[in-house]
Formats: sequence, structure tokens, C-alpha cells
Amino acid sequence: MYELKIEAYLAAAHNLREYQGECEALHGHNWKIEVVVRGTELNHIGLAIDFKDLKKATDDILDAMDHCYLNDLPQFADVNPSSENIARFIYEELEKALSDSGVDVYKITAWESEKACASYFKG
Repeated sequence: MYELKIEAYLAAAHNLREYQGECEALHGHNWKIEVVVRGTELNHIGLAIDFKDLKKATDDILDAMDHCYLNDLPQFADVNPSSENIARFIYEELEKALSDSGVDVYKITAWESEKACASYFKG
């Protein structure tokens, strides 16, 4: 089994509906997004997936969210744009984007600060 990880970044604003605290007010984060994929096979040049392809697929998803008010996006119309839900959304979108790549998305971690993060993976 091979495991590869990249980091990407997302700057956006959000608020947590019904939070009953400071995070219910509009605020922003510079999220660090960690993407971990796994594969069992290497291609003929010894790669599970080209980092360039993994970064592009990730950036395509994040670009649609970057510098946005996340609550206005359709994917967060019915759920709060919490770090947990952001990680899940990125996981599901990346899973679709990489379906024919030979690797599987293993885990997405959304760091909302240097000391706080949430991860999504299928158990």
C-alpha cells in the first residue's frame, strides 16, 4: 500500500448557524487542507498518482470555494460550513474526480487554525 499526501489552502468566510457563541457571527479562516490518498499499484514509471494531477484535482475543488462566503454555496445550504463538513465535501468531490486515477481518497483534514482541525475518512 502506498500513501501520498499534499497540502492546499483555502481562504473563506463563514458563520455557524445556531452555534450560540462567537462563531455564529461572520468570520473567516485560512484553512490548510491535507489530502491523503492511497493506492496499491504503481504505474510504469513508479508513481501511484502524479502529484501534479492530485494537486490540480484538489485545486479545482478549492478554487470554487476560495474567497467566498461559504454559507452562500449550494453544498452548505442545508449544513453548516464547519471544518467537519468542509472536509467531508472535499473528500466526496475528490473521490469523484479521482475515480479513474488508480488511487483512493483516504482522508481529508481541514485545519482552521494551527491548533484545530477536523478530518473526514470512511471507516
